[in-house]
Amino acid sequence: MNQEKIGKFLKELRKQKGLTQEHVAEKFNVSNRTISRWENGNNMPDLDILIEISDFYEVDLREILNGERKSENMDKEIKETVLRAADYTNTEAERYHKRVQICNGIAMLLVFAYTIIKGTSLYDNSAIMVGLDIVQGFAVGMLFVGLLYSSRYGARIRAFKERRMKRHG
Repeated sequence: MNQEKIGKFLKELRKQKGLTQEHVAEKFNVSNRTISRWENGNNMPDLDILIEISDFYEVDLREILNGERKSENMDKEIKETVLRAADYTNTEAERYHKRVQICNGIAMLLVFAYTIIKGTSLYDNSAIMVGLDIVQGFAVGMLFVGLLYSSRYGARIRAFKERRMKRHG
């Protein structure tokens, strides 16, 4: 898949309709910069947005992915399959983000509890101090893992994990 070729094709489709990047950005609820990145071939739209783009410009999804016009139209069944795949991808992403939010929420509660207990006379007890230090370390670790997984490296980590599971599975 040639992203530059796809970007040029998207730009050509936009210009054929006489639209600016701002108009297209509003239509698909993205920033002007995102449209520019698509058209320069730096990034690709998500699959669900690609389907919307193909409907909007009245072109076949395969035409967009090939970066040029074809004479045939996309079968309804193929389009429905792609939509289902996009829905599945979005559902999985939502599930993943919810897990990260729960992890971060628990970590924040632990930090809050640590802060409250540290300000009381309970903190004078050495066993409680050790326990609270462990809780604080656990909370910071959870926040770090949540940050790592929610960054762009999260997808790389998940892909690595899936490859390892396939080898051992």
